[in-house]
Amino acid sequence: MNGFAWHARIVCGNEVGAGFLVSARHVLTCAHVVRAGDSQAPTVSFPGGRELGELVATVAVHGGWAGGGADPGDLAVLELDREVPLTPAEFAPPGAELAGDGGPLLVAYGFPKGYDEGMLARYHAVPGALVSGEWRQLEAATAHGQALAPGFSGAAVHLADGRVVGMVTSVAGARDGRVGRMLPTEVMARYWPELGALVPGSEHGPEEVRRLYALVRRAVAEGVDCDPKRLVVDAVGPFGHEPREDFPSLEAAAGYVRWEVPGGEAVTRFADRLQELLDGPRSRPATAPVWSPIVVEIDRSGAGADQVTVEVSAYRDGQRRRVGSRRLPRSAVRAYVQGRIDEAFTQLAPDAEELITFVLPREWLNLPVAHWECGAEDSTPLGCAYPLVVVDRSRHRSGRLRHHLTKRWQKLDASPGARLHRVDCDTPERPQSLRKRLKDDDADLAGFAFPPASARAHFEAGLNTPVPVLLWPHTGCAGAGHDGPCSGTAFLDALADRIAGVPPAELPRHVMALRETADADDEPEQHWASGVQLLWDDPRCFPEPAASRHSPVA
Repeated sequence: MNGFAWHARIVCGNEVGAGFLVSARHVLTCAHVVRAGDSQAPTVSFPGGRELGELVATVAVHGGWAGGGADPGDLAVLELDREVPLTPAEFAPPGAELAGDGGPLLVAYGFPKGYDEGMLARYHAVPGALVSGEWRQLEAATAHGQALAPGFSGAAVHLADGRVVGMVTSVAGARDGRVGRMLPTEVMARYWPELGALVPGSEHGPEEVRRLYALVRRAVAEGVDCDPKRLVVDAVGPFGHEPREDFPSLEAAAGYVRWEVPGGEAVTRFADRLQELLDGPRSRPATAPVWSPIVVEIDRSGAGADQVTVEVSAYRDGQRRRVGSRRLPRSAVRAYVQGRIDEAFTQLAPDAEELITFVLPREWLNLPVAHWECGAEDSTPLGCAYPLVVVDRSRHRSGRLRHHLTKRWQKLDASPGARLHRVDCDTPERPQSLRKRLKDDDADLAGFAFPPASARAHFEAGLNTPVPVLLWPHTGCAGAGHDGPCSGTAFLDALADRIAGVPPAELPRHVMALRETADADDEPEQHWASGVQLLWDDPRCFPEPAASRHSPVA
């Protein structure tokens, strides 16, 4: 498969057009190409991946195009019926289509009549204001060569190196088709906010941009009552440039702040204000944790590789009540834990908010305890029945780390939501650089695209900094250098979307809901949240470590 295999051919009814892959299951095209999508399912094929055949798609997002040539919002997002093992298109920063003297050569790959395999057209972008605030005009690079014609609609307009700067929407009336229009990427992002997180920008960090668009999606879904222009005015601050125009949507307002307001602070202020509108002001007494933990501590026994020690305790009124402790072969641990957890519930107050906490050695943090069944006669996974977290035994015992974690949580109690610090599978960061980033940012929440064994030193950086909350997939990306879509990246994208605006103290219950959703899915093992692991460490929930400093032996 070639490096431009993301070019797509779209057929919907009698319409043939182009598109381009932007994720493992999503293709961008023009809304007018799939105008028959209500009655006929679009089909998508990839000339650079012929072995994939024709894929059926649905229109997942429609830009609002009303049917006229001058109507805005001529964009559609197609969701494929399955993931494809092709590398999605990459994007250039906004304005790259005009960089340099005369502007760079731009390329579009379309499917005019008689050329099902595709044809290239070469154009330049015309400098100046966007036509009707929507389109960038295109003019043919030479008097010869392929002109924009029917079949090019929806084609990515990209630089010679393949980075996308826009999408062809129409031929603008010239008889020979040598003048056309494209939607620049920043305009496309107005109609599909997810795109904003894919397009690079020099002044905004990717994590903050992802947070912005996740909050916008949530606000639109929940129908939050707000004035988009007021949000922009608050974001730019008293010394910023107040926008003259009103904004037709929250997405348009977010796009304005993202692309047209200099400096990165406005994006953060816009997101913070939106989060306040969604969640309201929150505060929680630092000295009164709401959880009543049932603690399961598993450790090596020192009596052989197969022998471990297990202790189960319950907390009530700030006091630890031991339920049972025993040395066991590893094969007997699950059954023993099931029984002792059931006993531990008898030690809790009637109105207690239970929290199942597994305290594990670092090498065992990925143990799939959330998938253990509740009991011999109840196959419900523990992580779907109760809020369930894991805790690193080493820092659970460290006075220094417990002290720093306590200080962190005192700040987090008043936080409406924590920012997700991503650690992707292809991160170029050395563990030392990651540690510095997490420390400098005072990170509260870190998400990893891979399980601990795949990059143990990076996890050590998160554990020792210390970051109060870490999340990762039980079976995620195996590491850099893989072919096709990255499951770890997909996990982090979905995670960032689902936890935006969730206060850290509520994450155990929120993650339980995600596990329930995955377990109820038709293909639970394929659901992105099926193996989500949550390390959630608030030392105030444990007035003393769960077990003695010496391993229990029965």
